[in-house]
Amino acid sequence: MPTPFPEHPIRRLTTADLHSCADLSEDRGWPREERKWGLLLAAGTGYGIDDTEAGGLMAGCVVTSYGPGLSALGMVLVAERYARQGVGRRLMRHVLAETGKTPLTLHATPNGQPLYEELGFTHAGRAEMVRGRFRLSGPAPRAVTRPATAEDLPAILRLDAEVFGVDRTHMLARLPAFADRLRLAEADGVLTGYAAAWPNMETQVVGPLIARDTDTAKALITSLAAETERPLRTDIDVRHEGLLTWLKASGLEPIAFNAVMLRGAPALPGDWTRRFAPLTVAAG
Repeated sequence: MPTPFPEHPIRRLTTADLHSCADLSEDRGWPREERKWGLLLAAGTGYGIDDTEAGGLMAGCVVTSYGPGLSALGMVLVAERYARQGVGRRLMRHVLAETGKTPLTLHATPNGQPLYEELGFTHAGRAEMVRGRFRLSGPAPRAVTRPATAEDLPAILRLDAEVFGVDRTHMLARLPAFADRLRLAEADGVLTGYAAAWPNMETQVVGPLIARDTDTAKALITSLAAETERPLRTDIDVRHEGLLTWLKASGLEPIAFNAVMLRGAPALPGDWTRRFAPLTVAAG
């Protein structure tokens, strides 16, 4: 198959491309999500193809590296006028060449799954997006939470590395400025979970959400919901059935499923039993 649009080189994106990236999201019917694009472009490596005829971007994506053990790919988008012409495949092959042997994970929409499967990605899990106005169902969770402070960051980084199996310092160091709220759960002076909430369009997104058990996860979500008037949105690993059932009983409705996919490793690192929701879901 000939290379699509060979005269259009693939280049690195920077934070200066933020508005073009948001325009690309809007072109495909996604929210503009400028706040999320800004975080990903600052913490990761963006790749894009310029649309020299119409202006803006023909296609784009972002890779966030967590060292040699794992990288995450997201926001894989091709402008509608160039869809189904091999542009996304060309961009993906370039990214795979750039990342080399580093395992690569992503959240895939149903539309993107066939391409990723063709490129060697396998299914590693599933996440369900839920959204709505939170109204606590049942008794209040027992776990105790409090606002995080700057002094808590080292403990958050240690817990996160233990649960995710990779060092995400360069991303989480940006979390206090990125998120509106950051709360911790503790038991006997030991950090047992943490969660953030950040504004995205008209919703408040909950993520990351790390907790030692479902009750702790419930307590963190309840405390974050008490501090906003916006509808909540979050993406929960479907294996956490108890939390999903509780969220739906508390007013959040199912919106979509994304496949968690992986290339270059047999399984994701870390401890999924304490990993309830990611920082951002940048599906493609």
